Amino acid sequence: MTFEELIQSPRQLLLKCISGSNAYNLALPTSDMDLKGIFILPKQEFYGLNYTPQVNNNSNDEVFFEIGRFIELLCKNNPNILELLNTPTHCVLFKHPVMARIQPRDFLSKLCQETFAGYAKTQIKKASGLNKKINKTFEKARKTVLDFCYVVHSNGSMTLAAWLLENQLQQEACGLTAIPNFRDGYLIYHHPQLRGIVSGDQANEVQLSSIPKGVEPLAVMTFNKDAWSVYCREYLEYWQWVENRNEQRYQGTLAHGKNYDAKNMMHTFRLLSMAEEIARYQEVRVHRSDREALLKIRSGAYEYTELMDLINAKLDNMDALYAASGLPEAPDYRRAEHLLIQIREEFYQ
Repeated sequence: MTFEELIQSPRQLLLKCISGSNAYNLALPTSDMDLKGIFILPKQEFYGLNYTPQVNNNSNDEVFFEIGRFIELLCKNNPNILELLNTPTHCVLFKHPVMARIQPRDFLSKLCQETFAGYAKTQIKKASGLNKKINKTFEKARKTVLDFCYVVHSNGSMTLAAWLLENQLQQEACGLTAIPNFRDGYLIYHHPQLRGIVSGDQANEVQLSSIPKGVEPLAVMTFNKDAWSVYCREYLEYWQWVENRNEQRYQGTLAHGKNYDAKNMMHTFRLLSMAEEIARYQEVRVHRSDREALLKIRSGAYEYTELMDLINAKLDNMDALYAASGLPEAPDYRRAEHLLIQIREEFYQ
């Protein structure tokens, strides 16, 4: 089954809900409309070879899970799935009678501490990752291996570029030999027949030359290969981020001037608060009554360090909350499996 086939055959639909910021009570005028739901494969297709666990549209803002996949993720206390099951009534567009068999409280467990808090930690990483990228930009023109080469000079060192300039030499007329027992250490020679220190601007390594007899070394050079590797990785990550970033959110980050993704931070606090509520009240509160506080975070009203202090305080308190919660360690897998069988039998009949 494909997304298009599901839309054209709504009889296979079990649940269709408005999700995301509109369900969280966090929507702004610019917010998108996201939909999530559950479907059940036609009986013949389910018994066949091609099981379809999930379908979605091209923009991925409409996602539907097959009932088997839904129950499987429910048993893992997946936050997105628990949120879908606990969608506020006003955001439920369609609900098949068989869905009444699935009671949210039957699936809540201590796994929620790890899944909700763990998901929150990924949001922190995204927010802090943006902080790092904003504060560590890279010129479009990539550096070369030569920028990470240094020559022993007097009682210290100087860059290879400065040394070549001082000695009025071109790297193409120089050559290297490795120094035994000296990691990434080389002797530099100069002779018209030599290959050069690197093969060109795109080289990822220095190269060695066969040195003619009688040619004496001019200096000792080291290539900081570790720093070169780190630079290449971060350079690639940075420009991939620039190419793929959500420009509207990025400009919003620049506007509030705090150098972190405030939307990620807002969702971090939302997830941590939901984790706390599950432990205290044994329910998933999707519709946020703390809308104003969360939108204040999204507006960039706080410094990054302030938010991290609050987050760490919430995380430090989480173990005690779940220890006192009375929740089971994990959902009853066999009971969930029996429930899934009952739903399929009832629907297919």
